[in-house]
Amino acid sequence: MGLHVPITTDTYPPPKDDEQSLALQVDWTPEEEKAAKRKLDFIIMPLLTLGFFCLQLDRGNIANAITDNFMEDVGITQDEFNIGQQMLSLGIVLTEIPSNMILYRVGPGKWLTLQLFLFGIVSTFQSFQSNYSSFIATRFLLGITESGFIPGGLWTLSTWYTRKETAKRVMFFYFGNQFGQASSKLLAFGILHMRGVGGKAGWFWLFTIMGSFTIFSGFVLGFFLPDSFRNPCPTFLPGFSFFSKRELHILQTRVLLDDPMKGKKKKRINWGAFKRAFTNWRLWVHVLITLANNGPQRAFDTYSPSIVSSFGFGALRSNAMASVGLFLQIPMSWTFSWFSDHFNRRGETVVAALSCHLLGYIFNRSFTELVGLRGVRYFGVVWTQTFGTFSHPLNIAWMSLTCEDSEVRALAMAMVIMGANIAGIYGAQIFRADDKPFYRRGFSINIAVLTVGLVLAIGRLIDDVLRRRRFKRSQIEPVTESLSEENVDEKTLPPTQTQFLGDVKSPVATQ
Repeated sequence: MGLHVPITTDTYPPPKDDEQSLALQVDWTPEEEKAAKRKLDFIIMPLLTLGFFCLQLDRGNIANAITDNFMEDVGITQDEFNIGQQMLSLGIVLTEIPSNMILYRVGPGKWLTLQLFLFGIVSTFQSFQSNYSSFIATRFLLGITESGFIPGGLWTLSTWYTRKETAKRVMFFYFGNQFGQASSKLLAFGILHMRGVGGKAGWFWLFTIMGSFTIFSGFVLGFFLPDSFRNPCPTFLPGFSFFSKRELHILQTRVLLDDPMKGKKKKRINWGAFKRAFTNWRLWVHVLITLANNGPQRAFDTYSPSIVSSFGFGALRSNAMASVGLFLQIPMSWTFSWFSDHFNRRGETVVAALSCHLLGYIFNRSFTELVGLRGVRYFGVVWTQTFGTFSHPLNIAWMSLTCEDSEVRALAMAMVIMGANIAGIYGAQIFRADDKPFYRRGFSINIAVLTVGLVLAIGRLIDDVLRRRRFKRSQIEPVTESLSEENVDEKTLPPTQTQFLGDVKSPVATQ
């Protein structure tokens, strides 16, 4: 990976709209394209995944802090702690769209880098919380500074890759979230043992170390993350690019050939797109599935170390034990994703993932009566963590196939991401103080909510199957009628037509 200097919009301007139809042509070899795409993967994917990893560290380390007497040290109750978690989600919901408007104006390289610095600083200063007011303020500020990073990362991927390539990169991007969830609990097991160092609590060092790592990662993005095709330079190296002019030409042209609309930077989405999105009932079903899945999942993730501790395991050891299921979910999510892509079974994989997630809460609710069998109860926690997260990105991939165009897809993405964060608002109140340590009511609520989500997913899958059948009949009937009228033997048809008769696929199946 060599440096090429200088590369700016003056030396490599993107094609103008009126020139685009003439400029778009394949004038490179497959080997050149593979090499350019390999370099792009090597630069873009690790950086965006690192950012998502840091976001999850800073968002989720509060779950580990409460096993180290965080609530007692700060002077808050569990119900007040839940309100703080609601403020985190509220901050994200309120500023998600403004954050993405800023990203669109200044570019992903600058804005995503700045976001890492901002929520890294807020996360670090959580170390100095001393009362309820400071707790509420830092959680709300953390939500504001983190808002927009996930859809911003997804949007960045869509600008550098073709539509077919984006799906796999999105799953890799979410790998940062999954790895961050698992690592935060395992790292906390070691860091929380620092209680007493410098006269500080273990959770003080937890926030300080993880927040400082996020700030350091901000520098990494600032020196390496390219902004866009129009300005392919990192924020801190404005005169340099990791790509040659030839590589940029290949990467940009292939994206524009796949979707010419990506070469036209729009300042706003027209009202027609809003109407098409908001009147598409299938999109709303996917948003509701997200609401049903993410609320229980976020609530359980927050209290899983405390739940494990209530089984009789040590408070600090419970953090390491609460990471087992989260590490297991990584290969499991890749398995589900591969099956979904390879066999084009989007709906089936979402239904299966939601069913396994629901079964986890049934296990936990049933096992609360087995007080003496902590190994069995721990199995319920591991199962729930293993299947609790990845139905969300699978649902997003399924939802994207219902979108008519890129504008509707952008709006749908915003709707489902906001739905995920709204789920965090109600999910924060599922596990309450008057229900611990068994949380029988909390697990019952999770079962009820996930059941609704599963029913919606099954209904949506049935709708998908019926649509495919209708499309298949609509394509076969005109051809068979024509053959009957003309009395043409199928054997005399060209190979393309006989193949068509034997294997008709719907638009959903071919995307």
